[in-house]
Amino acid sequence: MNRKISSLFFAFLFMFMSGLVSAQHTSEGEELAEKVEHTESENFNATKMIMEHIGDSNEWHLWTTKDENGEEHHVSIPLPVIIKDKEGWHTFLSSSIAHGHEHDGYTMEHGQVVSTKGIEKATLFAIIGGKQKADDVFFDLSITKNAASMLLSVIFMMIVFIGMARNYKKSQLPKGFGKLMEPVIVFIRDEVAIPNIGSVKYKKYMPYLLTAFFFIWFNNLFGLVPFFPGGANLTGNIAITAVLAIITLLITLFSANKDYWKHIFMPPVPILLYPIMVPIEIIGVFTKPFALMMRLFANVTAGHIMILAIISLIFIFKTPFLGFASVPLALFVSVLELLVAALQAYIFTVLSALFIGIAVAEHDHGHEEHAH
Repeated sequence: MNRKISSLFFAFLFMFMSGLVSAQHTSEGEELAEKVEHTESENFNATKMIMEHIGDSNEWHLWTTKDENGEEHHVSIPLPVIIKDKEGWHTFLSSSIAHGHEHDGYTMEHGQVVSTKGIEKATLFAIIGGKQKADDVFFDLSITKNAASMLLSVIFMMIVFIGMARNYKKSQLPKGFGKLMEPVIVFIRDEVAIPNIGSVKYKKYMPYLLTAFFFIWFNNLFGLVPFFPGGANLTGNIAITAVLAIITLLITLFSANKDYWKHIFMPPVPILLYPIMVPIEIIGVFTKPFALMMRLFANVTAGHIMILAIISLIFIFKTPFLGFASVPLALFVSVLELLVAALQAYIFTVLSALFIGIAVAEHDHGHEEHAH
């Protein structure tokens, strides 16, 4: 029961911290087909299309239709808009400001909320750097497409794993989805947690390692689905990967023993080298989670960009014959991304376990085995 509570805690911690850290992108997640419809009247801009596809949005676009007069009608799922400015709080659905509409002094351009009064949107780094004052900006705390996708993935995880827990109370034999999940859970325990953290201390960190693995894996898979409830580039959002890396860093630091800190501040080198080695060791504490953040962000984003770029070749060269090569190649990359989805979740989990294992290792005692 405690492990279930811990897993749910970490899942909602991802949601809360991501809402605080997430920076808004300046593009809308439009579908590729909608972009293609405009190529006859204007030059096809592959870069713009790709960046809009992998970006965040204040609405969840589904498809676009045309009536008899050729007028476009966008079908989207409206999302909650939550804004705080000097006048107070503003809450409404994104449909109130979509397609040129205005509400409470706000409208939506390219899928993003903007002020019609010339007020800038607050950004974390601009406020920290003193470039923006709280009274001169508005704070956008809206539920965006990525946030909604994250919420759906957490609900999906709760349904799957709470259902598995109930089945295990009745019988030790897995049923339904548990037949697929149990080998994965056992693999994480036997091949990731125990070898890197040790057979004595690994249990305390299993809830986080399992939550991180399945959160990344499921969202990677959802991102490959081109229609609702997929299509959001959640794990390709650097704010999400940053939060995951920060949680790994905090767990590592708060779990670290005296041997870990001694190795950082009193490394096994001559004293004359301390002025060089100690700063390097301190920097290394933060470069490890930074590498976790960038590796996941870069690999997931690169996969989306590669697929869209291959398909874009058809419209760049304006010939359908190129589709005989682009479509099979894009299909091959898409299938390859299924492997990458699990691989990136595994890499993040095993490196997190490794960093935690280094921090809790008892170097003066030989009762635990570690794989560093």
